[in-house]
Amino acid sequence: MSESSDPEVMSGFGGDEDDGLRIEFYGGRGMSAVPIAFFIIWAIAQTALWRISDETGLVAGMLIGLIVGMFFVKGNWKSYANTIFEGMTQPVAVTAIVAWIWAGMFAELLQDGGFVGGLVWLADVGGIGAGLFPAATFVLAALFTTGIGTGYGATIAFVTLFFPAGVLLGANPILMFGAILSGAIFGDNLAPVSDTTIVSAVTQDSDIGGVVASRFKYALAAAIPALIGYILVGGTIGGALDIAAEAQEIFVAESEPIGLVHLASMGVVIATAVAGRHIVEAISWGIVVAVASNLLLGLTTIGDIVTFNAPADAPFAEPLAGLPILEIVDDPDAVGVGGSILEGASGFFELSILVLLIIAAAQIMIRGGAFQAILDWSLENLATNVRNAELTMVGSSALINAIITINTAAEVAIGPYISKIGERFNLNGYRRANILDAQTAALGYIFPWSGGVLVGFAAMQDLPNQYDWFETAMIVNPIEVVPFVFHGWLLVLVFVLAAITGFGREYLIDRESDEVARI
Repeated sequence: MSESSDPEVMSGFGGDEDDGLRIEFYGGRGMSAVPIAFFIIWAIAQTALWRISDETGLVAGMLIGLIVGMFFVKGNWKSYANTIFEGMTQPVAVTAIVAWIWAGMFAELLQDGGFVGGLVWLADVGGIGAGLFPAATFVLAALFTTGIGTGYGATIAFVTLFFPAGVLLGANPILMFGAILSGAIFGDNLAPVSDTTIVSAVTQDSDIGGVVASRFKYALAAAIPALIGYILVGGTIGGALDIAAEAQEIFVAESEPIGLVHLASMGVVIATAVAGRHIVEAISWGIVVAVASNLLLGLTTIGDIVTFNAPADAPFAEPLAGLPILEIVDDPDAVGVGGSILEGASGFFELSILVLLIIAAAQIMIRGGAFQAILDWSLENLATNVRNAELTMVGSSALINAIITINTAAEVAIGPYISKIGERFNLNGYRRANILDAQTAALGYIFPWSGGVLVGFAAMQDLPNQYDWFETAMIVNPIEVVPFVFHGWLLVLVFVLAAITGFGREYLIDRESDEVARI
């Protein structure tokens, strides 16, 4: 995820089930998983069985799941209710939401500044057609995410900017979305400034530099076949969408290279993030450069960035009507505030509520003991030798990430367990950190209800309002993209094979780290 590199932000999730609130359930510890299990079933039914792509519906499913879980609580429901609040106020979730909003504003400014048109112009001039565009998107998204360290922020930017460009050129929308998610996974897994990288290193008592250096071989082992896959599949499946030829020709003809000026805006974000600044600060500098570029080059007006639509009878409306940010409207329904800044932020409000509720359900599972029960059972019954231990680490990391949709939060929760089982077999901290991070980075962008997929889906839903030619049929249902997140699936497979064959396995005596690098 990489929304913050502050250890205090990352240390607040989960904790020992006996530290703080303890909730007892009828039927035992496993019943504390009822809310999240109910939600997962709801999400699969809604997105897979009935093909309904609606975040509001997912919010309803999670709310109902939390209510259903109450009826299995022994005694007073107060502890259950307090745990919901405890989960929803976890810093790791709130930090992610803040970064989503900042990234949404940044992407919207670039979009209004003609960056999509610049990409279409560049692809047209460079001869990058529909077949190669998903592969090119995967590479660029991987590089961008590695630079800024936030897979969610990169997903928002690339869905807003590269996705419509690829669809317009004839690339398959599902493949485009999969390529963007794959690129986000690559960077989230490998970037030194990524939260997942930092958490995986810190929880396994390893230095970040050594973890990143030891991770390259796994990342490339998955990335190279993923790139080949996007090239091959991109050349065999088309867009399968009926975009009016006239609209397509007009858009391509009107696309201008001036929009590519915002490559500088993206460069500022990358450079600032690599310099060690907080991701919100890095994106804020990108916003400043984007606004300045739009205004100086006449790509947008100040009114496009923020505008106040006031009724005619409002005090001081007429006297101040000449202000570029004020517009007087007659329609009562048109009264309000608009512009790039608000539109970019508002697209993630429903998603933010959903994620907070999911984190609350995960906290109930932790306080109720189901989480610990799963870990205890796998530790006692599955981790019988070093090979099985590593396979157990892979499987348990994947399972917890299916429950806790924010990948950094999943790492914080499962990290101590990975450390415990790895130390039992003297596995080096680098190896443990790599197993932990690969699963959470990959599966955090694969499950239809995971944060990475939902944040991209939220950004995609606003595209019909931005382009006349973009129809709602072009929006990808989260369940459809699952098989096409090539890099994610391959990264999981790499570690399954590494556990079976021993590829890259290191023990404590092979390499030791003198200190843990903490940012």
